[in-house]
Amino acid sequence: MKKHNISDMLIFIISAEIIGAVSALLSGGFSDFFEKYKEPPLLPPAWLFPVVWTILYAVMGYSAYLIYHSDADPAQKKTSLIIYWVQLALNFMWSIIFFRFEALWLAFAEIIALWVMIIAMIVSFRKISPRAAYINIPYLLWVTFAAYLNLATALIN
Repeated sequence: MKKHNISDMLIFIISAEIIGAVSALLSGGFSDFFEKYKEPPLLPPAWLFPVVWTILYAVMGYSAYLIYHSDADPAQKKTSLIIYWVQLALNFMWSIIFFRFEALWLAFAEIIALWVMIIAMIVSFRKISPRAAYINIPYLLWVTFAAYLNLATALIN
């Protein structure tokens, strides 16, 4: 791996955090949502979501930075980073579809696409940097839980 570059690392992390923050702003109020809909079983307290997502976006950005600064073949790095940006775009759209537009079933289809892209990202990253891949496993698990919450919400409402 090339020498660490703090400014590049911060660019990757901050860009992921900004994408998450803008998505949250555009999606509207989380607490208002469940005033209209029945809460699914196992729904965590509202304060937990921004904490977890802040950590996960930082991890995503850091993992992409590791890929960007790896010694891997440039074509392989490009493919991995394209997968990263596609999954990040899907992540951006999910909360808007679910909370702003309240399209619960469309959001579920979209989160399944996101889940598949996260797996593709992990597999692609692993070929370049196992560390970059494995640190995204909590992200995959959280999105799996979010998919359950999405499906449960759609079913009970």
